[in-house]
Amino acid sequence: MKIHEHQARDLLASFGVPVPPAHLCTNAQDAARLYKEITDQAGTDLVVVKAQVHAGGRGKAGFVKLVRSADEATEAATFMLTNRMVSNQTGPEGLPVSKLLMAAGVDIAHEYYLAITTDRATRQNVLIASAEGGVDIEEVAEHNPKAILKTPLHPLLGLQPHQARETAFRLGLKGKQVNQAVKTMTALAKCFLAKDCSIAEINPLVLTPPTDAHPDGQILAIDAKFNFDDNALFRHPDLQALFDPAEENPAELRAASHGLTYIALDGNIGCLVNGAGLAMATMDTIKHHGGEPANFLDVGGSASEQAVTEAFNIILSDERVQGILVNIFGGIMDCAVIAQGIVNAAKTYKNNDGSTGFQVPLVVRLEGTNVEAGREILKQASASLPTLQAATDLSDGARKVTVAI
Repeated sequence: MKIHEHQARDLLASFGVPVPPAHLCTNAQDAARLYKEITDQAGTDLVVVKAQVHAGGRGKAGFVKLVRSADEATEAATFMLTNRMVSNQTGPEGLPVSKLLMAAGVDIAHEYYLAITTDRATRQNVLIASAEGGVDIEEVAEHNPKAILKTPLHPLLGLQPHQARETAFRLGLKGKQVNQAVKTMTALAKCFLAKDCSIAEINPLVLTPPTDAHPDGQILAIDAKFNFDDNALFRHPDLQALFDPAEENPAELRAASHGLTYIALDGNIGCLVNGAGLAMATMDTIKHHGGEPANFLDVGGSASEQAVTEAFNIILSDERVQGILVNIFGGIMDCAVIAQGIVNAAKTYKNNDGSTGFQVPLVVRLEGTNVEAGREILKQASASLPTLQAATDLSDGARKVTVAI
């Protein structure tokens, strides 16, 4: 599960990470008032206005703006709340913006990258830091991998103070800056473990220039990103309350409500499969035969006829789908039950034009428990369902659906 930046900043602050004052804005008419509140609190006339969406590339898309007056704040808020944000992560259709973060701007002497995630190769949580923050960390890793510092965390003790201090020194921090950085790293590590995060990222973590109040400068988190382990959310009702369904694909939410796993893709061949590994193999085989999968859809190992019907409804809600490949291996489930469910769904599906029955090619591959009975059901139904074809194996099914469309 993802959360918005404004929620991530609040979470960091609750663990003691210093963040500049900020407010959430959902109405452009409130921007001027919020601008004044922030500037009065922070003692600066610089405020940053940032769109709150689950996608990167906001700055390049024009949805992060620095403003120095209430009028500029209102203008920036009006633009963002009335336009869709289009970036390299949203696709050409873009995303609507309904929330803005308005935060006090800060002078920046240096930007750093700081994150904690899990290294799948070593099966350890790892602290990742870089003195080249404020840009895509992937670019840094590609062009200057030596700039990425990685520190493994002990599975029981977590991040140790000496590890944090060593990282701070390697980042080039000095004096009281080191203690500030150690406090931030330690707090981030505690947050990562306490909230069952899959990634906790601060980019950039900034060092401000020296001032009379802070001769060594300040370490501040001015942008943050958190992802949480969905399997652990039952332990965190506070995090569940932060979920924003408006940022998710409606079809994926619909599938989840029926116990299905669905992820929309960019192709035109719908996939209905039982088992995540089999679904991956199905998509690979479609690609091998020159097709493009439109989705990943796993109905699970014991799918019912009702679940299969709902899966078809979700697949066909995508207007790009021009054909469907069903790939079922009956281990727990009975192929005859699934075959009957497929036939019933194919006959009763209601199209947008008011007609019933699938209008796109449907190729079905069955294997496993009671498969002969299942195949016989499909064979008998094919006389009244001209779009239905049976496949002898996965490769045959992928080839047939690719040719059919």
